[in-house]
Amino acid sequence: MIKEYQIRVLPEVAANEQGIKQFLQEEEGLAVEKVTAVRVLKRSIDARQRTIFVNLKVRVYVDELPEDDEFARVDYPKVEGKPQAVVVGAGPGGLFAALRLIELGIRPIVVERGKSVHERRKDIAQISRTQMVDPESNYSFGEGGAGAFSDGKLYTRSKKRGNVEKILNVFCQHGASTNILADAHPHLGTDKLPNIIEAMRNTIIRCGGEVHFETKMDAILLKDDKVEGVRCGNETFMGPVILATGHSARDVYRYLYAQGIEIEAKDIAVGVRLEHPSELIDQIQYHRKEGRGEFLPAAEYSFVTQVDGRGVYSFCMCPGGTVVPAASGPNQLVVNGMSNSQRNSPWSNSGMVVELHVEDLQKDRSLMELPPAPNLSTVNCQLSTANSPLLMMEFQERLEYAAWMQGNRKQTAPAQRMAHFVNNKGSYDLPKSSYTPGLISTPMHFWMPDFVSKRLQQGFRNFGKACHGFLTNEAVMIGVETRTSAPVRILRDRETLQHVRVQGLFPCGEGAGYAGGIVSAGVDGERCAEMLAEYLKG
Repeated sequence: MIKEYQIRVLPEVAANEQGIKQFLQEEEGLAVEKVTAVRVLKRSIDARQRTIFVNLKVRVYVDELPEDDEFARVDYPKVEGKPQAVVVGAGPGGLFAALRLIELGIRPIVVERGKSVHERRKDIAQISRTQMVDPESNYSFGEGGAGAFSDGKLYTRSKKRGNVEKILNVFCQHGASTNILADAHPHLGTDKLPNIIEAMRNTIIRCGGEVHFETKMDAILLKDDKVEGVRCGNETFMGPVILATGHSARDVYRYLYAQGIEIEAKDIAVGVRLEHPSELIDQIQYHRKEGRGEFLPAAEYSFVTQVDGRGVYSFCMCPGGTVVPAASGPNQLVVNGMSNSQRNSPWSNSGMVVELHVEDLQKDRSLMELPPAPNLSTVNCQLSTANSPLLMMEFQERLEYAAWMQGNRKQTAPAQRMAHFVNNKGSYDLPKSSYTPGLISTPMHFWMPDFVSKRLQQGFRNFGKACHGFLTNEAVMIGVETRTSAPVRILRDRETLQHVRVQGLFPCGEGAGYAGGIVSAGVDGERCAEMLAEYLKG
């Protein structure tokens, strides 16, 4: 017999199977000796009151053995000799596109400008030691994409776009913990992701696909507005193309623009990483001095407010995490957050960002005048016109350049204590931080654009009123957070997902402007693969 229960229990009860069994015996009259297994189907924490509860949906097996797998497996057939397609980029959009192509009987050729996920890890470690960024192997470029070393959060609101559950099941099939199927805000952990990504690559190769690293796309091969393949150095790879190059491939955006392939500027959000001691966040969110205690995870938070007509909100919150240098080239300083599967760092961080609309830059060109004024030749672009599709990207570049200058032209990040920033005061010293390249105290309220800094200041005041203790000088702001989403959208047809003008080109995922995280990028990758299959039939 199999029965399912919705229960509400204390954290110590939810911590193990025996505690759940005992609760079910006391509350539901279940005979514990007959229970062969208990599987948690859904799990969420309710910390709204001083007594914290865990909400569980459990499946109980009575006098019956559970099925072998806790997840639905996908059958990946051999595709040698089948029609082929090119996937540019081995981030989540590209990897899930390639796997879905295999399901549909199409042979994927994946080309990735960066290195394999394990080789890439070595280059990332060098950033803190040398203060130098490899422009082809960093936190943005390489197998796994920007998400591989950014915590692996799997929470998404894009359930209407595709099969989110399938994406999670594919991760489980390649080595992820089945906890991601149950947790309300699942994540994989930066320490676990490399092996999962490598397993996905091995599936592609085992089925007859190809994966090429350090293979940068130089050109899309076009004939009469129809894609025939791509050129990478001296090699060409033929077939329709899924373009999944990620939100930091600025050279790709410039290439598309130069080739007359329609793109448009897209709204973004920019700001800082805000880092607190994780113990403080635990105490605030769990409403108790002892914080998380033995049975609760590192606490999360989510804030949003409106200031002068623009949203100010937390983004990509990393409880028990670290702040990392996420630049993808020289003369840039960008930060991001990540955490391992245990989320046991002494710090917790999140992006704190302000909405920036295309019309804001079009109306107020002074936003481009970031002190110290960047050398335009250094950031490799001229001042864009108000209607340029590269306008928002150039703003990102200029803000990152300004942060790099503030950081003494290294990956040493400009930083300021939170309360000092709100009160327009300099920070003469800074708290300890997880950011390993080091921090340098700068008056961020002075050199960041007023459009951003003034709204952040008021947003922090609002968050401090809503959450006592959050606005504190124990927290440090680290700049700058600019890569929250792509600054460009590659135009595609709503139904076929092909580019509006170019047949056989399928802009995909976060870099194309149609996703906002690992899961939504994976969902979009699968949809692009399905539309490519329809294109080959047609």
